[in-house]
Amino acid sequence: MTTDQDLPMDAQSATAVFAAKGIDVTPNKDQGVIKVVKRPGLDGERPMIGDRVTVHYTGKLLTGKKFDCSRDRKESFCFNVGRGQVLKAWDIGVLSMQKGEVCTLLCRPDYAYGPSGNPNKIPPNSPVVFEMELLKFEGEMLTDDGGIVRRIKVKGDGYTNPNDGASVDVHMEGSCGGRLFDCRDVNFIVGEAEDKGVPLGVDRAMDKMQRGECCLLYLKPKYGFGSEGKPEYKIGPDKDIVYEVTLKDFQRAKESWEMDLKEKLDLAAGVKHKGNQYFKTGRYFQAVVQYQRIVSWLEMECGTGIEQQKRIHDFILTAHLNLALCFLRIKEFSQAVENCNKVIELDESNEKALYRRGEARLLRNEFSLALTDFQQVLQVNPSNRAARAQISICQTKIKEHYEQDKKTYANMFQKFAERDAKTGKLKRRQDESVRSAMNGEMGIKRRRSSQECTS
Repeated sequence: MTTDQDLPMDAQSATAVFAAKGIDVTPNKDQGVIKVVKRPGLDGERPMIGDRVTVHYTGKLLTGKKFDCSRDRKESFCFNVGRGQVLKAWDIGVLSMQKGEVCTLLCRPDYAYGPSGNPNKIPPNSPVVFEMELLKFEGEMLTDDGGIVRRIKVKGDGYTNPNDGASVDVHMEGSCGGRLFDCRDVNFIVGEAEDKGVPLGVDRAMDKMQRGECCLLYLKPKYGFGSEGKPEYKIGPDKDIVYEVTLKDFQRAKESWEMDLKEKLDLAAGVKHKGNQYFKTGRYFQAVVQYQRIVSWLEMECGTGIEQQKRIHDFILTAHLNLALCFLRIKEFSQAVENCNKVIELDESNEKALYRRGEARLLRNEFSLALTDFQQVLQVNPSNRAARAQISICQTKIKEHYEQDKKTYANMFQKFAERDAKTGKLKRRQDESVRSAMNGEMGIKRRRSSQECTS
């Protein structure tokens, strides 16, 4: 079947033709979207809610008039399926397709452009036909580094999600290389899942989930069991793992704006302690979550009275210092510098902040800036031997860098000189050839002239 063979026709005839040859893919089977497969896809899985899909499409009215086509633009179209980013008919239709499949979708107006239509293209209350080709699909990345990828098997209910500090009840099943190693119901506090042996990636996905949602989480080692692995589960170091997680229920924690300052200060002490515990055991990512909670609660607070203002100042300063240290450990040097800057804004002669910023800058090969930081440390505390040692390292690095530049430029100038010499030599040869040719030509002319003269 091709779309053109069935067009033009009225809505009733189109529905009858498509229903005879295709299937109703709407959840409630109301013939809102009827699909006819033109070319089967590859055997295998279909997209899941939230997946990033890439398609080619052609849209036509029942008259046969084309109103849109990605192929005409020579550019495929990408969107997150099932998220309401496109027509309702597209979300439903694409979720029923396999990779490589080509199909035709007959879409009722309430699943397409509705009573308004599309000015100058689609009349109001018009059924439309789309030919769709599913080129590829992939899970939704929850982190910038692609370390946590989610694929939703069952969509959740409502519009709220767990937040940091929320209490969640989940069922989870973990697998590695197709082998099930973990299957249990567990309750944990978001941001503290490590206490229950729940991987960081599951913890960090919680604030994206809805009650009743079931999803697959594909975790890189950084968000799974890391370089240590998990001997009790017989999982070696640096292994990718997959967790199927169902969020059964949750109780949200109070948001910052729901708490008064006394509550925030009282909670901050416990959160700081929890962060310190994670840091001591090398759980730096989990520690970051705790210290960032303190910052989010208190960074906009002023307090009343000297004592309260001092407590706020001390918590904020300590949180940023500890964040800088965590980011140094996980090699996020830009973040380390940023947090040190926050401390220095509050206390310009803070020895730890200056030293840690110097460390981060040294590791970013910003040797001169690092040298300045370590020199400032010595101005604050002349007996800081670690800073003095770092200054020697910076000076050595600067010297090495200078020598390397000198060598690079020397080689560059040598190449330029050699190239100029070759160019000059070639030019001289060309000039000599031209002169020889000219001399030869003049000789010929003189001989011809003498031959043409009367005797």
